[in-house]
Amino acid sequence: MATAAAAAVATSSAATIFNSAADCCARRVFLVNSLQVPTRSSSAFLRTSRTINSHSRAASSICSSSSSSSVVNAAMATEASAKVIDGKSIAKEIREEIAAEISRMKESIGIVPGLAVILVGERKDSATYVRNKKKACESVCIKSYEVHLAEDSTEREVLEHISSFNNDPSVHGILVQLPLPSHMNEQNVLNAVCTEKDVDGFSPLNIGRLAMRDREPLFVPCTPKGCIELLHRCGITIKGKRAVVIGRSNIVGMPAALLLQREDATVTIVHSRTKNPEEITREADIVISAVGQPNMVRGSWIKPGAVVIDVGINPVEDAKSPRGYRLVGDVCYEEASKIASAITPVPGGVGPMTIAMLLSNTLAAAKRAHKFE
Repeated sequence: MATAAAAAVATSSAATIFNSAADCCARRVFLVNSLQVPTRSSSAFLRTSRTINSHSRAASSICSSSSSSSVVNAAMATEASAKVIDGKSIAKEIREEIAAEISRMKESIGIVPGLAVILVGERKDSATYVRNKKKACESVCIKSYEVHLAEDSTEREVLEHISSFNNDPSVHGILVQLPLPSHMNEQNVLNAVCTEKDVDGFSPLNIGRLAMRDREPLFVPCTPKGCIELLHRCGITIKGKRAVVIGRSNIVGMPAALLLQREDATVTIVHSRTKNPEEITREADIVISAVGQPNMVRGSWIKPGAVVIDVGINPVEDAKSPRGYRLVGDVCYEEASKIASAITPVPGGVGPMTIAMLLSNTLAAAKRAHKFE
């Protein structure tokens, strides 16, 4: 009775946390490989601020406490047994492959891919991301274009720059750095990017094609694409498996679920209105979590032997860290790593893959534009 009551309390607590995070996953996050901090965001996805709120502190404390589940306690009696999915190493391999293909393209037709980024305002996290995007482009010989506009620039100015890049044959991919200032209509701006250069993969046409059988999107959103690539490169079977995606944002959760379905997994989406999220998640062979809540997914949520892909990257208070905080995922790593068969760390898991997939999409756009096989 005591165990059942404790489990009920844990499930109720998880549901409460989930409800408070209803749309957290609309915000984008990238890891800065050199600094290991989150660098890319938009108005509603994972927190990138160094401000540590009281909820984050509470969640961190919860994760460090003992689990209420007797099953989890038994599984955690041994050392961590899960294989660590090294996203940083895999992303490096992908960048090397991209660089080799770009070299071949340049030698064959004299063309190198071009990626344009439009940055509006002075947000430090956005500026850091753009700098690291530029470094990543240079590392694989993608030509980088950048427009940096003032915070008080008009939406019309942004649209004019997008139009210019749309019509520039040397630019194969366009990325508008989010979030935009509040006086701009984000959808209007993003919809202005021509579909053939939408390397973020967020246009309705790309998502529509992703959702339909026997149709191929021009581009797949970078973070979900990186999640699936990690599974492929680690030799993890998706076909026929039960998969749970935690979070339903347009940027990660929803396209991740569509990709898993394309791979013939049986897919369930757990979201802010889902009843019994712990029970549902515990049935999954593959879990992808992208809700932006630190340590929300406990060990008791994980089926023994499951594969866990943690997209979350959240700052939590840590007095021992020189920065005063450390980064954790949506999944309580200390618990899950003792139950899962494989798991991504935070940082160093999904984050590096996102930029690698952006470079991959840009190369694909250039090859398509010049009919290069």
